[in-house]
Parts: sequence; C-alpha cells; structure tokens
Amino acid sequence: MSAKAISEQTGKEFLYKHICTSAAVQNRFRYASVTAETDWQRLTQEHPWLLTERLVIKPDQLIKRRGKLGLVGINLDLEGVKEWFKARVMRETTVGKAKGVLKNFLIEPFIPHTQEEEFYVCIYATREGDHVLFHHEGGVEVGDVDAKALRLLVAVDEKLGEEQVMEKLLTHVPDEKKQVLASFVVGLFKLYEDLYFTYLEINPIVVTKDGVYVLDMAAKIDATADFLCKAKWGDVEFPPPFGREAYPEEAYIADLDAKSGASLKLTLLNPCGRIWTMVAGGGASVVYSDTICDLGGVDELANYGEYSGAPSEQQTYDYAKTILSLMTREKHTQGKVLIIGGSIANFTNVAATFKGIVRAIKDFQCPLKEHEVTIFVRRGGPNYQEGLRVMGEIGKTTGIPIHVFGTETHMTAIVGMALGHRPIPNQPPMDAHTANFLLNASNSAATPATTRTASFSEPKTSSEFNPAKKSKADLPADKPTTLFRKQTKAIVWGMQTRAVQGMMDFDYVCSRDEPSVAAMVYPFTGDHKQKFYWGHKEILVPVYKNMADAVKKHPEVDVLISFASLRSAFDSTMESMQYPQIHTIAIIAEGIPEAHTRKIIKMADEKGVTIIGPATVGGIKPGCFKIGNTGGMLDNILASKLYRPGSVAYVSRSGGMSNELNNIISRTTDGVYEGVAIGGDRYPGSTFMDHVLRYQDTPGVKMIIVLGEIGGTEEYKICQGIREGRITKPVVCWCIGTCATMFASEVQFGHAGACANQASETAVAKNQALRDAGAYVPKSFDELGDVIKTVYDDLVANGTIVPAQEVPPPTVPMDYSWARELGLIRKPASFMTSICDERGQELIYAGMPITEVFKEEMGLGGVLGLLWFQRRLPRYACQFIEMCLMVTADHGPAVSGAHNTIVCARAGKDLISSLTSGLLTIGDRFGGALDAAAKQFSKAFDSGMLPMEFVNKMKKDGKLIMGIGHRVKSINNPDMRVQILKDFVKQNFPSTQLLDYALDVEKITTSKKPNLILNVDGFIGVAFVDLLRMCGGFTRDEADEFVEIGALNGIFVLGRSMGFIGHYLDQKRLKQGLYRHPWDDISYVLPEHMSM
Repeated sequence: MSAKAISEQTGKEFLYKHICTSAAVQNRFRYASVTAETDWQRLTQEHPWLLTERLVIKPDQLIKRRGKLGLVGINLDLEGVKEWFKARVMRETTVGKAKGVLKNFLIEPFIPHTQEEEFYVCIYATREGDHVLFHHEGGVEVGDVDAKALRLLVAVDEKLGEEQVMEKLLTHVPDEKKQVLASFVVGLFKLYEDLYFTYLEINPIVVTKDGVYVLDMAAKIDATADFLCKAKWGDVEFPPPFGREAYPEEAYIADLDAKSGASLKLTLLNPCGRIWTMVAGGGASVVYSDTICDLGGVDELANYGEYSGAPSEQQTYDYAKTILSLMTREKHTQGKVLIIGGSIANFTNVAATFKGIVRAIKDFQCPLKEHEVTIFVRRGGPNYQEGLRVMGEIGKTTGIPIHVFGTETHMTAIVGMALGHRPIPNQPPMDAHTANFLLNASNSAATPATTRTASFSEPKTSSEFNPAKKSKADLPADKPTTLFRKQTKAIVWGMQTRAVQGMMDFDYVCSRDEPSVAAMVYPFTGDHKQKFYWGHKEILVPVYKNMADAVKKHPEVDVLISFASLRSAFDSTMESMQYPQIHTIAIIAEGIPEAHTRKIIKMADEKGVTIIGPATVGGIKPGCFKIGNTGGMLDNILASKLYRPGSVAYVSRSGGMSNELNNIISRTTDGVYEGVAIGGDRYPGSTFMDHVLRYQDTPGVKMIIVLGEIGGTEEYKICQGIREGRITKPVVCWCIGTCATMFASEVQFGHAGACANQASETAVAKNQALRDAGAYVPKSFDELGDVIKTVYDDLVANGTIVPAQEVPPPTVPMDYSWARELGLIRKPASFMTSICDERGQELIYAGMPITEVFKEEMGLGGVLGLLWFQRRLPRYACQFIEMCLMVTADHGPAVSGAHNTIVCARAGKDLISSLTSGLLTIGDRFGGALDAAAKQFSKAFDSGMLPMEFVNKMKKDGKLIMGIGHRVKSINNPDMRVQILKDFVKQNFPSTQLLDYALDVEKITTSKKPNLILNVDGFIGVAFVDLLRMCGGFTRDEADEFVEIGALNGIFVLGRSMGFIGHYLDQKRLKQGLYRHPWDDISYVLPEHMSM
C-alpha cells in the first residue's frame, strides 16, 4: 500500500520540524500523548505547560469529525482533562459503522479565538497533480468543503507561489491576513511535496495577531517513499483504522513483508470468525473476500490477506503458521474453514510455496483436527500440479479434510463449497500435466510454421510499424493504437533471464521468425552476451551496461520492459523516454512512490509513450508478443491458447487476475486477442479507458472485458464512452472489492489503489453505473465466465465472430532445470554433502539450524563436532576440542611454519599467501604427528603389544615413535600444555586406555633419554582416539575411519592457523621489511675448484 494514514501527533511533528514559512507558527511541539497507562506526574514534569494553561483533549485514532461526535474536550484545566479522559478512555464508542475502543489521546493548549479567525485548508493528490482547497470559514461546521471551498490544481512538476494562492484561494480572506496565510499555504505545500504526503488537511487553521495555530490535522503519507524520506520521517507508526485493533500478528507479517521482495499482507477482521483465507495475489485476495461476503459470510470472515511475488518456502511457512495459530485459538460450534485460493500464477512456483504451507499444516495438525478445520485449495500456475498433489497427500496422511482443485475449477467455486452453497465433487477433472504437451516428439529443430490461421473476423494487418503521430508544439503526442506486432522488438532492463527465456519460448511457439528480445541492459556489469534457447538451439543476446548503447545498436527496438527496482525504476524510465524510438514501456516494479509515477506519466504523455505499470506483470498479445512473465509458463500459454489470437481483448489491474481471465476467456470464447494488466497502483501509467479505446479502434477485437477495482473513478469514463457512442463494441465489466462496503472499518486491500476515498469509488457504485450505462455486468465474479460466454455466443450467432479452425500448436523443448523441478528427469549430482545446507531460510549444520547452535551455546567445539563428525558431542568433548585449539595455536616464531609465514609476510605477500606458506610445512616432522601418533599407538595397543614390546619393535624397524620427543621440553622441564590437557582428560573422559598405554611408553623412552616425552601432538592424538572410541557417539569402525582420513591433523592445522595469522598481522603492524638470511648463519660448503 502507498497512501497510509498517520496519527495527528505524527503529522504535527512533521509539520513543526520541517515547515519553511515566514508565517509565525505557534505552539510548536506543544502536545502530549496520553493512554490508560500514562503516569500523569511524569507527564507534567515533561510538559510543565500542562499545569499552567487551559487545555484541549481529543482521541488520536484516525476518527473523523470528532467535534460533531462530542469527542473533543475544550478549555479545560488539567483536572478537567483528567476527568474528561477518565470518562472515555478504554470505553467502546461507535463512529459510523465502526465500533472501537478509545485508547490514545492528544492534549494541546487551548487557543482562544473567534469564528472569523478559523480557516480550512486541504491538499490532496490526483493523477493530474495536487489540489489545494481553501475555505475562509473553517471549524466544526465547515460543511461540504468540496462544494464550498476554492480550489487550485498544481500540476505535476509545477510550483505554487504566494501570488497564485492570494489570487485563487484567498479572495474572501481579510487583507491583513492574506500575506500570513499565503506564506503558510505555500510552506505547507512545499512540506507536503518534500515529505511525500498524499493528503494533508487542517481544520481549523487559526490565524491571530500572534501567528498561525494548527488545531486539528489529518494526513496520509506515501509509505513507499520510505527509502527517500527515512531521514526526515524517522520510524513511522501507522495506526489501524478506528474500529480495528492493531494485532501483533499483523505487525509480524508487516515486518516479514518489509524484509522480503515478495508481498505479504494480513488484516484481522474478526479473530473469532470461522472463515479464514490464505490467498495468493493482490487481486485474487479481493475476489475471494467479495465472494465470501456475497454468499453471506461477512460476519464470519476472520481475515483479509495475501501472499504474492514468489515468496520463499520459509516465508510462506511463516505466513501460514501465523494464520493457523490465529485460527486455532478459539473453537467454533460449526467448525472452521480455511480457503487456500489464488488465481493462476505468472511466475510463482506453486509447489515451492505450497511446501511452506504443508510444513505449517504438519506442525498444526493436532489443533486443526481439534478445531474441526476443513481446508479448500484452488490454485494454478507453474508446477501447480505438484503443489496440489502434495497438498492432497498431506490431507490423507494427517486426516485433515483437504479438498484440492486446479485450473479446471472456477477460481471462486471453492468458496461456495466451503460455505455449503454448492456440492463438493468427489474427483474433480484434472488438466493435463505440464509434461504431457511440452516435450517435442519431432526431431526437427527448425522454427515451426504458423499453426492457426487468423480468425476469419480478423482483418490482415500490415507488418509495417505505425508510429505515433507527431503532435503540434506544446500538445501531447498521439499514442499508437497498436502496441505490439509480430515483428515487435524489445529491450529488457535488468538481468531477468527467466523472464527473457519465457518470452523467447512464447515467440517460438507463436511461430515468430525472430526472438522479440533484441538486447538487455544491466548497469552492474560490462558489455557481454547472455545465452538463451531459441527452440532447440542456443543463441546469444547482447547485454549492455547502459541504455544509450542498447538503443543506438538496436534501432528496430520500440518497447522497453523494465525490471528495475523500485529505487531505480524512476531514473531509468525517465532516461529511456529520451529516446524517440521507444513507444511502449512496461514498468514491473511495485512500490514506486506516487510522486515519481506521476512525473513518469506526465513525460510519457508529452512524448507519446504508452506506459504499462508500475506494479504489473505486463501484458500479452497472443501470436505476437508478451511482456516478461505475463501468461505464466508454457503449460498455461498452451492451455489458455495464448499462442494464437482470439477475438476478445481485456484490461485488468491485477497481474494474477489477468492470467485468470486468460483461463476464463479460453474456456468460454475463441480466445484472447490482447490483454493488459495496467497495475495495482493508484496512478497506473495507462488507464482502463486508454486500452478500451485502443481495443475499440482495433478491427480484430470483437468484444472487450474490463476487470475493474475498488478505488479511483476511471471506470466512469468507460460509462461515459458507452453513453456517448465512442465505445460501441460489447463491454463485459466487473469491479472487484464489493465486500468493502460491508466491513465496519476501512480495509486496505493488496493493491495500493484498492481503497475507496468516497462513495463513488466503491466497487458497488461503479458496477451499478456500468450496468446503467449499458455494459454487461454480472451479479458477482462467480458469474463472470457465464456472462462472457453469453455475449460471445451472441456475437458468433450474428456473424460478428467467425471462429477459425483450431490447429495443434508447435512444441518447445522443456528446460532441463524445469523438467527436474517437475520430477520428470533425474541426474546424478556432481557433488554430495552431508554436513551443511545453506539453501533454506536458515543455515543448517549437520541437521541443526544455526539459531539452535547459538541457543544451545555449543561453542566452537560443538560446531566442529557437527561439521567434522556430524555429531552433537558431549560437553566435555567440545571443551577438549577447544582446549586443543588453544594449546596448538602457536609455539613461537622459530618453528618452521611460523618462520615461513613471517618470511612471506615480510616479502609483501597477502594474508592468504603467507598463511598458506606456513601451512605447507605441516607434515610428519612438524605438526603432522597427531594422525601418525594415533595410528601407531592404536595399532600397537589393539594388537596386544606390551609398551616395551612396542618400543623395541619400533627400534628394531628403525622407525621413530611419532608423538614422542621434544627439542626443548623434557621429563625435568615438562610441557605445561600437555599437563593442562592431561588433567582435564583424566578428570572428564570416561576411559583413557590408549592414553595410559602411551604414558607407559613415555616411561620407557624417558628412562633412556629425558626429552623423549609424550609431546603435545602425541598427547592430542592418543587422547582423541580415546574420545572417539569411548564417548558413545561412534562405533569402533567410525572412530578408526576418522583417524584414518586425517581428522586429527585437522585440529593442529586449524589451531596453528590462528598463530600463523597472528604472526602475519604482527609483522605488518611492526612494518618489518624484506627478510634476508644473514651470511654468518649459513655454512657454505662448495666443492674445491677442479681444473680439467
């Protein structure tokens, strides 16, 4: 959502902080917020003026007309304020249809003034610009300001000046107050623009001899501008509409939404209700709510929400478990139903998102059965068959009644089933699986011939491009009627390889001669080429770093498909419109600030460029061209017959619902001629009427379908066009969002523009107006397909449409990755791993989530146990590992490894090179004795040799006993590292058989020479064998295998790496120069000179 209401306190804080005006704004920051928990003594310490001034108190909860409702306490002292507050706080109050509890109040100084000193000012945004309303009589009795106030439209990109304000708005204001008010209004407008307000009303604004007082204020800001205004806004809290509580679960989902590239929305309407929804898609979520309310379920509808934009499995799981948790808190006498619905997805992998929902259902299976929950599922889109299969399986395994339906079932049919209005079919017919029609049996790699003749009712069109007509100076350029042809070429902005491949597969199946994508633009890499498939063969598409190079080298391009992010879409779009060859731009990004969108629209109108979007999936012209992910994957393209033109054109706001229309139209008519999703924002780049008029002027289009929406007034232009005879083709129209008038409090639906600000913007009012104008309007979305079929059949009957003969479409090879996703093929993996998985929402070590690792305080030893041994080792074992790392970390600069590291560091090498040079010295003679010692002592002990026999055998074989002996330490000068480890092991290990054996060997060797002690390498080696064999976590074979594969040497390598890095950093810090070994420390023994 873009326009969000803020509290009066927040609005005034913004105004006092940032307004720039010569008018003296009084009482800056003199307000105090109070709730039932307020400490009044502390409050008066923070705001001492509360004790000395007369006061005003009012609720600050987005309540309109508080004065008329008796919700303002005026001219009270502090005690009077407390009494007034006490009588109302936490009391239920009815405002219109909404019932709510008064919780938050605002106290301000009372301003004595006369009626003549009260004025009204309001600024609000529209598509054309910002309207400034002013009335010289403000206050409670202001009345119908729309009819009474003077107004001034400040067009997009224009400035407001004081002279304009005085001339147009202040004609009825006393002369002595005009300058002050003009300065204030101009400053207010500048504030409104700078802080991205969409609505700002002050009633009354009081002007006295002392200056300007802002008494009551209501405001909305464009929440999508957060990335631009964060420094000025700070952390803004958006309160819920009056009558609806703010639930922590809503805040949790809002936080998930903010951290995700997907869209996740949740609004709780009635937590005790029995009908719960989990719907995919902003448009579809509204349609499901409409249908529930139409069938009498409004009082039992528990929530509104949607998930869309390809959320990950983890995000879907978090969303689903939140809803399941909420719906299993209170029982209902009739049980509960959960509707998991959605339109046909364009690019979301349905099976992947359903995995998250299935996980949540598994976790809540007992509460779901206890609360007698029945689940109804309907979905379509990429890999939906697998998703439905998995959902059906979980119903069978858990015993939860789950009824599953695909695209063969009308989208909202499951609502009637869930509410008992229609029977539940036992085995619904299933559409063909993706694999059944995508794999090509032919060996031909050539581009197939055209597979369907044009509709007999469709005239042949010229292949030449019909550019926009040149307009006269200062007048907007005309926009072309035909946006896409079979020769249309596009540039794709952004590295969206999946979308581009989808476009090329569509082109191929439509029998285009060449791919529609001429080039890509990606600013974050240099110019290069990207590989794609064209049918069976691979082709290269150029990728440019900037738009200028792309358009220069591809003059045939006239369409830009922009996948730029919400932060960069504005700049990249404005740049693209500087190139005259670009006639159509599709902006996919959602969340572009409205002020930016309006500037884009203004320039597009001046340049004659058609904008589709923002916040859209795009559009499609069957047989010619498709934008990005529109129409979904090839299975849906083929199932909905989008590879050839039909006779029906549509325009919709929702991308998901446009795909649903593709499905409905393909089942009830000869198919789609063209379809556009204009986007869900308040100000789409092109409007319903823009496209309806294009369709009216396109001979191949015989009937038009419009899927409108609550919010805005664009549909009334269609009414006018029908009445005036500008639109003569049959128009089938339905506006979604009819449920909004049934809710007690305002609900912001999934699309930013889906919110009615006045009665005429409601879906009910627009549907009636369209019906009265002569459009074909069904009674509900459920009947939309029936009405479309009736109109189409009439057109066929009277000869307007002559359906063409159907020919099977060409086939396109399925991508390997997608075939694997569908489970159609298998391939041995190149790598196998069993210790770590980074693919999910959370990193997993040997099956243990990273959060659990920290929660259990496993430490470094515990992590090493998971990654090296795939075990949760006992606490003492983890401690021992950490102690080994500590004692092996370093042994001074003289040892060979440290010496090498130092020499390398002083030669100017980097950290990794220096560390590697030290590590390469580790072997049997330095540091690598852990494994060898463990093997030698284990073999001797396991074979039953006595310690003396072992020593004698090694001497006889002429072999050193690994782990025995030290250059410096001896029996008389023991190594404290060994002593520390020995004390710990003896105290904590359950058994030390091999260590005891090694110590017996040490007694023999030290009797011969005092420095032949069990050194630290040997000690760690034998102690580790005892640990592996006796801790209870390993079999004998597993313990021996870890010794054999070198796990113990890893301890020394890991520990000593810390020391080597320390030496490297030490040399750099000391700024030591290149090392050269001194001559006097080298013995030169060259052979004497020999003559011939």
